[in-house]
Amino acid sequence: MAKTGLTGSRIRDRRVMMGLRQADLARQAGISASYLNLIEHNRRRIGGKLLLDIAAVLGAEPAHLTEGAEAALVATLRDAASASPGAGAEAETADEFAGRFPGWARLLADQQVRIGRLEQAVEALTDRLAHDPLLAASLHEVLSTVTAIHSASSILVETKQIEPEWRDRFHRNIHEDSARLAEGAQRLVNELDAGQRKEVSLNSPQDELDAFLDKAGHSFAELEGAAVAEDDIEAALAGQSFDTSAAQALARDRLTRLARDAAALPQDRLVTALEAARKAQREAEAPDPTALAADLGVSPALVMRRLIALPQDVAERLLPAAPGLVIADASGTLLYRKEAQGFSLPRYGAACPLWPLFAALSRPVFPIRQAIQLAGRNEGAFLTYAVAEPDHPVRPGADPGLRAHMLIWPQDRLESGSQRVGLTCRICPRVNCLSRREPSIMAREG
Repeated sequence: MAKTGLTGSRIRDRRVMMGLRQADLARQAGISASYLNLIEHNRRRIGGKLLLDIAAVLGAEPAHLTEGAEAALVATLRDAASASPGAGAEAETADEFAGRFPGWARLLADQQVRIGRLEQAVEALTDRLAHDPLLAASLHEVLSTVTAIHSASSILVETKQIEPEWRDRFHRNIHEDSARLAEGAQRLVNELDAGQRKEVSLNSPQDELDAFLDKAGHSFAELEGAAVAEDDIEAALAGQSFDTSAAQALARDRLTRLARDAAALPQDRLVTALEAARKAQREAEAPDPTALAADLGVSPALVMRRLIALPQDVAERLLPAAPGLVIADASGTLLYRKEAQGFSLPRYGAACPLWPLFAALSRPVFPIRQAIQLAGRNEGAFLTYAVAEPDHPVRPGADPGLRAHMLIWPQDRLESGSQRVGLTCRICPRVNCLSRREPSIMAREG
């Protein structure tokens, strides 16, 4: 329904709120009561002088009567309806509901957003509990200490006659284990708290690298140029303190690769190609990296890496949304992660095997375009482009060193033929998935 189609409902609500009879409003507006009844039931469109006259009688701005509910609010309500199909909510009337009851609509939308955030927190915690080695070690220490205390106390309770020397020894063991339990529990709490703050939860060199790149927005002006020297890379690293030398080595290697990409595809060439692509298609459409690669005479993987390295102001001007990028080696290990909004990337466990990223590994150099939807989640739809290419020049008899790239575009609507995927097997509700590698903790059917 068009936004203007709810003008009648707003007129009726305003009239009732003022305690004005339909006949009185019709008379003051200079129309018949029957015609006003049709307007109020959205069976007749209204505009021009009549709208101004009715707005004057009701003491309202004409725009307040004609403007529809916010698109984001209506979209959230429809997401809530699709997330609970058994409730029987009429998604097609979400606009009318938001227009007539804006307070209730905002309440439901806020609850839907909160539920989504809670689901993300539970999924992230589940991912950590299953795969974070430091958290697993802390949890194991707490459980083993509790077991030791239980064993010692059971002996004291169940043994009727025990020598004082042995009783004192058991008491001492319980005391020492209790102190160790308190320390282990505090470490466990600290680990869990750190998991809620991504910037301090740096448990590996890869985590440090991800935090460094996220802070810079994956864009480094120092590396844009035809002749980037070692000093330029050191300038990009300046002021960044890494906890480990391994993380610093990873960061230096990543910046070297970014500089190599900038030399192979200068930013101004990519910007020119994006501007030309926008003229040839709707602004809301996500640019096709394979088409851009063909126009520029470079590989699709290079275009994907350069798209996510655009400065924020350039990306906001030329891209419909901020894309995400995942790069994996031939074993499926994620080497590079830049999240797209609504598409959280696993930090510990293996990614969902249904991602187009892994399909690309089985078809090297063949680009894949696939629309996807996260199973059991309401973040929306995504359009992905994936391709696997050798990481270095191929030599006879040598491992090509394939690197699979997957560019992730957030979408406003779900495309036909979309594939439902999870983030990881463990937090995916697709119980009948033939590619599952781990049992899922989610009980509902996919």
